[in-house]
Parts: sequence; C-alpha cells; structure tokens
Amino acid sequence: MDRNNEKTHFLDSSKPVTLSPSWEAQKLPDDDLNFKGMGKVQHLPLKPPVDKWKLVFLIFLIHGLGTLMPWNMFITAKSYFEDFKLASPNANETTVYASNFMQYIGFASQIPNLIFNWLNIFVHLGGDLTKRIVYSILFELLIFIVTVLMAILDSSSWQDVFFWITMISVVLLNMANGIYQNTIYGMAATLPIKYTGAVVLGSNISGLFASIVSICSKYIFSSDRTSAIYYFITAMLILLICFDTYFALPLTQFYRYHTMLRRKEEKPLTNQPHQSTKVPYGTVLKQAAPQLFNIFFTFFITLSVFPAIHSDIKAVATDFVIPPELFASITCFLTFNLFAMLGSLTTSWIQWPKPRFLVVPVVLRVVFIPLFLLCNYLPKGIDRTLPVVITNEWVYWIIGIVMSYSSGYLSSLGMMYAPQTVQPKHQLTAGMFAAAMLITGIFSGILFSFVMPSLVAL
Repeated sequence: MDRNNEKTHFLDSSKPVTLSPSWEAQKLPDDDLNFKGMGKVQHLPLKPPVDKWKLVFLIFLIHGLGTLMPWNMFITAKSYFEDFKLASPNANETTVYASNFMQYIGFASQIPNLIFNWLNIFVHLGGDLTKRIVYSILFELLIFIVTVLMAILDSSSWQDVFFWITMISVVLLNMANGIYQNTIYGMAATLPIKYTGAVVLGSNISGLFASIVSICSKYIFSSDRTSAIYYFITAMLILLICFDTYFALPLTQFYRYHTMLRRKEEKPLTNQPHQSTKVPYGTVLKQAAPQLFNIFFTFFITLSVFPAIHSDIKAVATDFVIPPELFASITCFLTFNLFAMLGSLTTSWIQWPKPRFLVVPVVLRVVFIPLFLLCNYLPKGIDRTLPVVITNEWVYWIIGIVMSYSSGYLSSLGMMYAPQTVQPKHQLTAGMFAAAMLITGIFSGILFSFVMPSLVAL
C-alpha cells in the first residue's frame, strides 16, 4: 500500500472534520471505527503517526496546568485571604476564619474533588468526554468571575458572608474540576506513557505559575484588591486556553490514531452485535494497586506538610536574605512548585526506580513530617511548646527542596506506571483510578494536617 492510499484509508478527507474528540455521542455499531463527523475508517495505518512539533504533548501539558489551576490559585492567595479579606481590625488578634483558612480551603476543595473523581470512573457524569471537559471548564470560568467580583467588593463589614461565599465557590469549582481532572488523566492514559507525564508536569507547572503570578502581582500593584483581581483573571485566561486547545486534539493524526486504536481494543471479542464490553473494575484496581498506593502515599505525605505546615514556618534570623513578607511566598510556594515541576520533568529522561521498587523511596518520605515540625513552625493562634531544633533557614530550605523535588518525581513515576500495569483496553480506567487516588492522597494529607498544630503545642 503506498503512502497516498494509506492516508486515504486513515482519514476520508471528503467529509468535514467536526471539532469533537468524543465518539460516544454517535451511536456506532461495533464494527465501525471512527469519530463523529469523520469518514469511516477501514484500516489503521501500518506505521503509527508521529506527534508533530509535540503538539499533543503540549496540549496535555496545558490541560495538566488547567486541572490544578483552581487549587493552586486559591492556596497561593493565602495572604490575600488571611491578611486582607479575613484580617481582624485589631492587629493583635486573628479571626477564626483566618487562623484555619488553609484547612478550610483544603476541605472545601478536596471533598467535592474526591467525590466527583471517584464518581466519574463509574458514572459518565456530564455525558461523553467532550461534554464532561467543556462544561467543566465553562463552569469553572463562571466561578472565577464570581471570585473576581468578590475581590472588587469591600467585604470588611461582612467577613462571615465573604468567607462562606468563598467556601461555596470553592466547593462548586472543585466539583467541576473533579470531573475535568479525572477525564483528562483517563484520556492521557490511552496514549504513550510520556503523555500522562505531560499532565503531571503541567499540574506542577500550574503551582509554579500561580506562585510567580502571585509574587509579580504584589510587586506591580500596591493595592491588595487590584493585585487579587488581576491574579484571578490570569486563572481565567489559562482556562480559556485549555478550552480552546482541547478542540485542536482531533485535528492531529497522532491523537486520532491512538483513540481509534483504543476503540478497537474495546470492541467485544464476540461477533454478537449487541453485546457490550463491561469494564472489570475489580481486576483493574487489583492489577494497578501497587502503583495506586505509591500515588496515594506520595501525595499524602506531601499534603500533610504542604501548604499547612510549610507556609507557617517563619525565619528565625531577622537578617535572612529573603524579607519576612516574602519568606513564605519564596521558601514555601515558589520553592515547592518550582522543584516539584523539575522533579516531574526529570521523569522524561530518567525512570528509576522501576515499578517494583518505587514503593521504597515513596515510604521513606514519611521522614519529612517530623523534619518540618522541628523547624520554626508557628501556626496562627497556637502557643508552640515543642522545641525548635532546625533553626538554620538554609537547612529548612534544603529540606523543602528535597521534599518538593521528590514529590514531583515520585508522583509522576506512579502516574506513568499505573496505566501500564493493565491491558491496553483498560488503560483509560486505570488512568482514572490513578487520578482518583491522587485526590484521595491529597485529601487524606490535608485531613492529617489538622493535627499538626496540636503536635507542637503538647
């Protein structure tokens, strides 16, 4: 078969391309293998097409950035919420909303995210893939518009109302994001392993991006209100880019090939036309369990210390190179997001240890919990009685760098390995399980972080 004939078999160009990467909306018989709006495919090409200019890799990286954008934008805006919107009129006092804001925002973010991540595996929430992603992004944009409006308004006289509006907005935002994130990881799992890595890399870039935007907005704008407005508008621009780039996926032969390949794998093995293929969730869960544990435990340890403990560690020395007002922004948020991104990026070239032994460094990371508690951790409203053992800011910073880098590196390996432990036709489901375990680890870590202030006050 020559190249021209091969190309003709792969895509019938006589019909227009519909910008929808989803096939579920069209009821195709089992022996048809095509996309909605695309001509009937008779044969897949003998040689898989390449991802020209790494376009598909870049798109999944952008969506990885978008999936954690809501979480990162809210936690990185800690100072805006605690020291501006929810600050007490008396400088010597702390409101109950400000003292526990990071824990509250963690619960409001991760409970709905956790529920909808798991539901999305078993129930097609929102319909087919396209509807799930598009509607989720549009809903998130709507919530960010509300957040910007709340930043514009002076809420000093109704802090309690502002707090609960913020919490409700975060809950709704993460309901949509749970569906969006889980679906994106499932889609990436059907492609070669590095595309799951692209989503994880994008999610780590998301945190770095949020930290840089936060620091820049504080320097550019003298007003906390103006800074917050443009800060949250930036998140809206990122989500608009995610919305637009999603529709570029079906325009690439590389993505179409792998999606058609997955569709072929999912076809029933019998010739009976009405027999459906049921996903063996128990088998998939059992086969992927070792890597699912690695994903869970990596994020559990990370979220036990970041950002709840990490962001409340203060400099002991008054003449440290970083000024006090930027100490948490740089040593916590910027450091974590930068080195988590670098750790994730490293997996593009190095994938060690192999799946069987990944659990060893994952479990060893438990040492970071006591290490951070022994730093100058001063939670709001708590009188610390535990002695501060690590008083050198550089030592604390190095501990933070190692924790951050290992988080990005090990979590990326776990997310990449998980879909490879099952049959190709079940990789989408394994990818969704991996995303759900990621969120489960985050939620469990946030829950565990609530006991940390009590541990230093014993």
